[in-house]
Amino acid sequence: MLTLHVVGDSISMHYGPFLERYLSGLLAYSRKEGIPGDPQEPNGANGGDSSLVLRYLTACQQRGWHWNWMLLNCGLHDIKTDPLTGMKQISPETYRRNLGAIVALARSLAEHIVWVRTTPVVDAIHNTRQQQFHRFAADVDHYNAIADRIMAAQRIPTIDLFGFTQTLGDDLYVDHVHFAEQVQQLQAAYIAGFLAASLQVQR
Repeated sequence: MLTLHVVGDSISMHYGPFLERYLSGLLAYSRKEGIPGDPQEPNGANGGDSSLVLRYLTACQQRGWHWNWMLLNCGLHDIKTDPLTGMKQISPETYRRNLGAIVALARSLAEHIVWVRTTPVVDAIHNTRQQQFHRFAADVDHYNAIADRIMAAQRIPTIDLFGFTQTLGDDLYVDHVHFAEQVQQLQAAYIAGFLAASLQVQR
């Protein structure tokens, strides 16, 4: 059976079990593994920011790992903003450079790469429920636009999970940024549909 490897943040960890179920019989599912927790822990399950994803993919290449398909996302951790200084965890320019390197590495690790756009943030929800760092919808738009340009230039197919999630209504979140289970299921179904259609095209 063809293989799929997922590298993404906690959003992908939440929809992942549903995605694995929906792809059963089509793709053998795996993801970046480890103990859930600190998203900047290199050995954790969370893909973290683009610098951490780059480190992970470098390690995969060094180990000689390979998959047929790879589902990639990063951005939600990159836009973390210090409430005092306004500094981003990863600047837009560094994010741009990291994504270029990520795509180059991913091409050596998988025959087919699919990018997933970062999911929405609502300032008033996030920044009242999370005090350690802030996130802003404008930064999601900015970093998604950076990724859009890179993926288009590299001819990497993109799943617009941002746009899809926005169609699901207003009462989506269970905390500052994570989604209710019914939203996770719909996100997984949307991604699975995209991948299933892509598999049909490749046959």
